[in-house]
Amino acid sequence: MSTAPKIGIVSLGCPKALVDSERILTALRAEGYALSNTYEGADVVLVNTCGFLDSAREESFDAIGEALSKNGKVIVTGCLGKEEGLLRQKFPDVLSITGPQQYESVVEAVHKALPPKHDPYLDLVPPEGIRLTPRHYAYLKISEGCNNRCSFCIIPSMRGDLVSRKIGELMREAEKLASAGVKELLVISQDTSAYGLDLKYAEDTWRDKTWRTKFIDVAKALSTLGIWVRLHYVYPYPHVDEVLEVMSHEGVLPYLDIPFQHASPKVLKAMRRPAHQAKTLERIQAWRKAQPDLVIRSTFIAGFPGETEEDFQFLLDWLEEAQLDRVGCFAYEAVTGAVANELPGAVPEKVKQERRGRFMETQQKISRARLKRFKGRTLDILIDKIEDGVAVGRSYADAPEIDGLVYVSGAAAKVGDKIKAKITRSDEYDLFGECVA
Repeated sequence: MSTAPKIGIVSLGCPKALVDSERILTALRAEGYALSNTYEGADVVLVNTCGFLDSAREESFDAIGEALSKNGKVIVTGCLGKEEGLLRQKFPDVLSITGPQQYESVVEAVHKALPPKHDPYLDLVPPEGIRLTPRHYAYLKISEGCNNRCSFCIIPSMRGDLVSRKIGELMREAEKLASAGVKELLVISQDTSAYGLDLKYAEDTWRDKTWRTKFIDVAKALSTLGIWVRLHYVYPYPHVDEVLEVMSHEGVLPYLDIPFQHASPKVLKAMRRPAHQAKTLERIQAWRKAQPDLVIRSTFIAGFPGETEEDFQFLLDWLEEAQLDRVGCFAYEAVTGAVANELPGAVPEKVKQERRGRFMETQQKISRARLKRFKGRTLDILIDKIEDGVAVGRSYADAPEIDGLVYVSGAAAKVGDKIKAKITRSDEYDLFGECVA
């Protein structure tokens, strides 16, 4: 492998972009390319960009510039690739520029810059492909693009409308990941609840059984793999209720990641999102009645154009009533090309940050109270790391990198192990316990 051409990669943005990077690396590795974790050791560097926020665009520009200065041979792909003219103007020396999901174009660009030297006896790719996550969990992207037209978002202009993967193809990938030792699959897309809509829920075959390319069917199919399945980016459509019936602690976890974004009907209308928050509260109550262990995480925006103090107080009151488990809040940031930029009533930056702080202070109290219910319970914990002899992992209630952690003492565990721990205490975000098995 010392003579194999070497590829370096800088992957920016969300988990969906990370999956794109994994697919590109899998294709290249199958053709005999080696991977480098340094600029100096790479023959070509790929930069998978993000352009969702202006700050993300700046990070992408910086990454491209750094790769050019430290290596010189750079191929750019990802969301920012849609703006080829701008990138060519700023970085005339890049070898190639492609948009998101254009895997073949990226591979072709690599071939042109660095022809492959494939040796089938040496260049072996594991069945699950090349992944950038730890061995014990993986992201499973079920669709590309989005049919929604939220005023603050430019994802559809970059990634297009919804394009779902057929369920048979999807499940074969999931099966390979499970066979390779992955213990947790994190299902991602732009709108997970809409999965299959573009295909009119077409039927497909997996394990000699017919399945519909539909949200409920993929949940049922994934639940048979015997590993944790965590659902992200779920919009609260009525048919989500069906998924509650297949949730358990050994399959599809009682966990929903739902991007509510706001609660004020006026702000939601300006955002071009569903505005029936009273019905959403009723649905949350019904979900918790059907699945008492359900954990709900969400994200919100403070300081959206036109948001008044009354709108923000409505949001805080809604949050108190909803009692969500895990919540993040972002101060509104204008995104180049977003319709929301033209809305009246821009909120001053100082006010946006102040409101975000009040929001997180309110949620911190809710989170502290919600976590207390776990004291005395014994939970399965998937271990992510070992720190000073303490096993640090996550329960069913915690997604990697965005939610809390569980610190377990007395555990002779390794990274990737699943152990049982009795919870002894909690704080605002994390749990603490002792290993029992």
